[in-house]
Amino acid sequence: MRFTSHRDFSRAFERAVFRARVPMAYSSGFNPHPRISYAGASPTGAASEAEYLELALAQVVDPADIQAQLDEVMPDGLDIVDVVTSPGGALADVLTASTWMIDIPIDPAVAESAVSTFLAAESVPVERMTKRGLREFDCRAAVLALTAGPAPEGTPGTRLALTLRHVEPAVRPDDVMTGLRSVADLDLGSAAPLLTRLEQGLLDEETGAIGDPLRADVKRI
Repeated sequence: MRFTSHRDFSRAFERAVFRARVPMAYSSGFNPHPRISYAGASPTGAASEAEYLELALAQVVDPADIQAQLDEVMPDGLDIVDVVTSPGGALADVLTASTWMIDIPIDPAVAESAVSTFLAAESVPVERMTKRGLREFDCRAAVLALTAGPAPEGTPGTRLALTLRHVEPAVRPDDVMTGLRSVADLDLGSAAPLLTRLEQGLLDEETGAIGDPLRADVKRI
């Protein structure tokens, strides 16, 4: 499931909507599409426990019924965790930060030293190929918190805990890993880090906590 792209997911979800006979609202024009809005999709290669989307429906329904209908037809590994009535506004406005778990096959002491070097840097420029071509940006500015510790018992290596602010251009966990390699020579060899998004939502600037974006009292613009 980590290697399911956002396009693959959206295709699977739209098929599930049709199979579940959800009363969708459609866009106007010559080629109408179901009104589904995605926000903050995780990059290909990452698992996620916190993906959000919005559906526009043609009639008022019980959210619990929609959840049950979709759960019956979604592919294994794609689970509907919750369905609520949208409080309105743009979903992207309340997805301003996210937390990640990154497992790497590196000795914890080496990883902790690399993290300290990274956090001490004022900026860490990295390059990534985007739709607009190769772009350079500062990945350090988006990192709100980064810690390293031993992986769970029975698993060798290190587990990184990363909190990212959502900025433009987007900084991804793999960008941070690139930054760790560039400023601290953190070498994973041929191994790939295992990325898992644990949560995303509205960042509290005072506490650093990330709020639940589905709460009805979350203010949207």
